[in-house]
Amino acid sequence: MPDPIAVNSMFGRIARRYDIANLLLAGGMDSYWRRGLVRAVHRREPRDVLDLATGSGDVAFALARKLARTTPILGMDFCQPMLDQAVAKQQKAGAHRYPHVTFRQGDGLALPLPDESFDAVTISFGLRNLADRARGLREMRRVLRPGGHLFVLEFSQPSAWFRPVYYFYLRRILPRVAGWITGDRDAYDYLNRTIGEFPNRVALAGELAAAGFTAVNARPMTFGVVALHEGRR
Repeated sequence: MPDPIAVNSMFGRIARRYDIANLLLAGGMDSYWRRGLVRAVHRREPRDVLDLATGSGDVAFALARKLARTTPILGMDFCQPMLDQAVAKQQKAGAHRYPHVTFRQGDGLALPLPDESFDAVTISFGLRNLADRARGLREMRRVLRPGGHLFVLEFSQPSAWFRPVYYFYLRRILPRVAGWITGDRDAYDYLNRTIGEFPNRVALAGELAAAGFTAVNARPMTFGVVALHEGRR
């Protein structure tokens, strides 16, 4: 499992170039994947949302644009430089644009939040960075109200026919391009490894069920490169 100190340091180093790297490396697909997550959350009409591993805040802001303006959204991350980027975006947009979005530092393995405090929890491309996924999933369940929903958007294992192309890109091209963009190839070598080693959607659905979630379902996106999981407390 990832070393949390190393992961925090890595994201801190690439925070300022994180968004542009994501945009270029995902070919713009990151916004498509985000829209799928936001639509799924919107269907549940939550009273409030916790966005874990919020990073530079793109998911929190996308949720704010889709949900009612009275819906509080808390973006939480354990890497302060990433949160600084989120706050800078919010300030640039103006206080009136996202009045119900707040950001706070917090560790996904020990959330500084009371039990049963949110209707929905989202985590996008952050679950694979937790040092203990099972513990993190239990924490997410703890802060959900009964009947609340967890949404996990994460890299998965692609369809067999697409796998050779995908892994060639992941192992040979992505680290080089990312290193050029961010000046930190090691960070993207790490991300490459964590993506390649992450469970497929069936295995991850089993982990959600083992953490106590019910009605777990998983939807593949973009030839299975990404999957959107949902589970109910």
